[in-house]
Amino acid sequence: MDLDFTLSKYNKLCEVISNSEYIPLTVEKHLSEPNPQKFIIIRHDVDTITENAFKMAQMENRQCLVSTYYFRSNAISQPALLKKIAELGHEVGYHYEVLDKSKGNYEKAIEIFKNELSEFRKIVDVKTICMHGNSLTPYDNRDLWKFYDFNEFDIIGEAYVSIDFNKVIYFSDTSRRWDGIKYRVKDIVDVANSYSTNLRHTDDIIRLIKSSEIDQLYILVHPARWNDSRGEWLKELISQNVKNIGKRGLKWYKRRGNT
Repeated sequence: MDLDFTLSKYNKLCEVISNSEYIPLTVEKHLSEPNPQKFIIIRHDVDTITENAFKMAQMENRQCLVSTYYFRSNAISQPALLKKIAELGHEVGYHYEVLDKSKGNYEKAIEIFKNELSEFRKIVDVKTICMHGNSLTPYDNRDLWKFYDFNEFDIIGEAYVSIDFNKVIYFSDTSRRWDGIKYRVKDIVDVANSYSTNLRHTDDIIRLIKSSEIDQLYILVHPARWNDSRGEWLKELISQNVKNIGKRGLKWYKRRGNT
């Protein structure tokens, strides 16, 4: 098997999706329009390495695919990049981390949210949002919506909160492996599925798509995790393995604290 988590491997995944029965949907289109029987949502959380996001956006465009890219607030300083990705037909959304920034102060958090959303909307039309999950903070940014309503900001949905994961089967590359739920601290949905514990490699995801056995798929891809440069690929591999050990320890510690 050739190297996983390379841009070349991602291009292969795009080709398979393009030639499959699945209709690609952005998060916005999934939430605002009637859905086809078989569809796939591709979501990108652009935490770092925004250049990889643009490369992926171009790959998808060449394969007639659309996806959703969520950017953290530091990407506001790259308006040309955000516009280019939107011009390729993709959705650009806001990857908020406002409870982390406010250290759990909800009133400060909603003010940060309003200000950062306003800055994004000076560049692109933002209709959906997605929380950023920092494993090292005690806050879950989704909790903001227990006290506020994102619809009041002309936001139609949140990429975790607004999706029915009883119907849409969720896969994530958060731990640099597709079956890495034991390593995830905040990238968690309420509904577990047997596939997410059995499919480790991107080739496994490709085989699942080719089989067409699931009607509704949702795939989370972090652009920073995919590299063709051997040096960057190895650096990411080592870094993620260290993070995974830390995350497992953190989850153990939290469970121990609750018992």
